[in-house]
Amino acid sequence: MPRSVTRSRPAAAHKASALAPARQLAGFIAKFDPAVAKLTRAALQVLRARFPTAVTLVYDNYAALAIGFGPNERASEAIISLAVYARGVNLYFIQGAILPDPLGLLQGSGSQGRYIRLHHAAQIRDPGVETLLRAAEREGDTPLPPKGRGYTVIKSISAKQRPRRASSHV
Repeated sequence: MPRSVTRSRPAAAHKASALAPARQLAGFIAKFDPAVAKLTRAALQVLRARFPTAVTLVYDNYAALAIGFGPNERASEAIISLAVYARGVNLYFIQGAILPDPLGLLQGSGSQGRYIRLHHAAQIRDPGVETLLRAAEREGDTPLPPKGRGYTVIKSISAKQRPRRASSHV
């Protein structure tokens, strides 16, 4: 599991609080329906294994929980993310619009990003998705570190959020 870092505490308190971001992330995920939370945890495990040196950037936003993976703590340099919504999880390719997608796996029509709706974490290991992950990694402005271990940073937490569980009467 990647190490976790809390940037808001003094260096002396860092060692004692090293698990705080991981615990916070676990709490954010726990707000979702059990099936969505399970898929999110499984997808995170696969992505952390796939990108072991990446910094994990967490944004508990109004509309979704966004968990980005990049070479450093700059959100602008992240290459992929998980977007967790009440009704499911998307694997988001930040520069997806420019990635070659001969299998037509990517959804969306924005000027920059594209996504794949995840039904199970094993999709991330599918050859077509792996090809997209390699392409996204190549397109990144800054390469992921060649060695070392990534860590988790909680970048923001919105005070106001959409419900994290799907409405039962829809």
